[in-house]
Amino acid sequence: MPLSPYELFKKDFAKMMKHTTKQTGSQGEDYAAEYLRKKHYIILERNYRKRTGEIDIIAEKKGVVVFVEVKTRHSTTLSQPFEAVDRRKQDKIIQTAIIYLYEKKLECDCRFDVCEVFVNQDTLRLHKIHYIENAFIMEESHGYF
Repeated sequence: MPLSPYELFKKDFAKMMKHTTKQTGSQGEDYAAEYLRKKHYIILERNYRKRTGEIDIIAEKKGVVVFVEVKTRHSTTLSQPFEAVDRRKQDKIIQTAIIYLYEKKLECDCRFDVCEVFVNQDTLRLHKIHYIENAFIMEESHGYF
């Protein structure tokens, strides 16, 4: 007996949703952290949360504190993960970074990077990483100084 349209949809949807967004994102953050370690960064924090927002990875290299936003997508996705880091998201990351620097009493150079992680939809295996240094900046015009 053939499957009804609803049953076909359920079957296809279950296949698409093999991994939750949280699982996909967590796996992507693991890949990003490993990538940074291989590039000689020291991971200081992961998933640093404050009321202002969350920073996926805080790392340090050569005296520069780097705040990394990780965006993970399936390798078949047409949109660019970086596009999800809009001005509002950038502002939240910057506000949270200021709190981090204040709490740790750090007066050092810092930058804001985005790590695009592409994974296989079925297995979550790493397909590729595209790392963007200085993806956005903290500007005086935005009232951070």
